[in-house]
Amino acid sequence: MPNALAESQPGSPASPVSLAGVERAALERLIEIAQGDTGQSRRVAAFLLAWWNAEECGGFDLTDLWGVDSAIAADMVTVFALVAGRHSYPDTLGYSRQFQAIVRAWRPALTGDR
Repeated sequence: MPNALAESQPGSPASPVSLAGVERAALERLIEIAQGDTGQSRRVAAFLLAWWNAEECGGFDLTDLWGVDSAIAADMVTVFALVAGRHSYPDTLGYSRQFQAIVRAWRPALTGDR
């Protein structure tokens, strides 16, 4: 399990080459949404950070799916299937910097930035 702001380990892929196009597109849309400052952004960030490190960043309330648009919920379902099928953390898929930015934005107490 990665530390909330840990860098990828040496030898980790630098880009998400192992993802199918649909998976990559869904994940990247969610990352973009999570970098916003809306209620949907907060919900998407919680979803993504629960994958990154639920122990440090918090879990995800499945009923939060009710508070996002259907297209966003569909992307979350796609990423949920990705998580279940790949058995990989986002940093090993090349998304360390993006997830670190989400941690800084939504969980600043974990970074020391308050």
